[in-house]
Amino acid sequence: MRIAQVAPLYESVPPHKYGGTERVVSYLTEELVRAGADVTLFASGDSCTRAELDPICARALRLDPECRDPMAPTMRLIERVARRAREFDVVHFHIDYLHFPLSRRLGLRQLTTLHGRLDLHELQALYDEFPDMPVVSISLAQRRPLAQARFVGNVYHGLPLDLYRFEPEPDDYLAFIGRVSPEKRVDRAVAIARRLGMRLRVAAKIDRVDREYYEREIAGLFADPRVEYVGEIGEADKGAFLGKARCLLFPIDWPEPFGLAMIEAMACGTPVVAFRCGSIPEILDEGVTGYCVDSLDAAVAATARAMTLDRRRCRERFERRFSAERMAREYMRLYGGLAEDRGGVAA
Repeated sequence: MRIAQVAPLYESVPPHKYGGTERVVSYLTEELVRAGADVTLFASGDSCTRAELDPICARALRLDPECRDPMAPTMRLIERVARRAREFDVVHFHIDYLHFPLSRRLGLRQLTTLHGRLDLHELQALYDEFPDMPVVSISLAQRRPLAQARFVGNVYHGLPLDLYRFEPEPDDYLAFIGRVSPEKRVDRAVAIARRLGMRLRVAAKIDRVDREYYEREIAGLFADPRVEYVGEIGEADKGAFLGKARCLLFPIDWPEPFGLAMIEAMACGTPVVAFRCGSIPEILDEGVTGYCVDSLDAAVAATARAMTLDRRRCRERFERRFSAERMAREYMRLYGGLAEDRGGVAA
């Protein structure tokens, strides 16, 4: 089967540091190639893949200081895919809805994985306009606000089983990883660690849009000697950071579509304590890979319990539910259904 994977250009595939969507695109692409599919990846030129790479721009837009209009390269991406679309049995988009008008008019055999939140008011009218677009959710919770969308499947993210090493003997600290932003609630992580009298290590990027929030709300918390801010880390450092943690704190305050960091921690054997938002109850197995909580008090108690969980069972549950091989197999089934229909869009 000839498959096109269309990635965002904001980060490389895989990203050098932070970047959830591009990381998942990389895992999926490489697993499809390993399984024998003929895959073309449309992405930034600094991407690394065993698939055929069609580079749209020289490097990831976030790391390009000369890029002032990120939409211009994205328009080139869509046009390049359109010119080559007939070469593929299926075109798999990861760029939200930007291609919808073109895909409809070309009648592409295509689907789109929706990687972000779908509870935004503006999306209601958009999906009323495009009810024929075949889309895939990454959790059942993610799709609830858009009942009118044409969901053809739900595929949980997966990781290569050899990406992170199981760590049976952690150090004595709690971990937070992701972004410093209002919805990620690193302040809750600091509060949990303080009440338990434990060290907290924070690996997170600070986007320009969140800089004011960081200065106003968070910088003072990082002055605590028990809180270590290690900055933004990449794949090479993530395994040790998560694997040596006693527990990953995921104290979010938004409708999380999936939560890749949770399964990265599970892969290391590290349990997770997360606030019950969005996908969390679907991803965590209560009492095995961690706990879902609804308050700060509950989070403190759950973190103490999580540190006693069997780390090997946590790793085993990750292998059973969240492998890249399982993810690719489920997408191949969806691709096969589109190919049999000889189209992914209603006429």
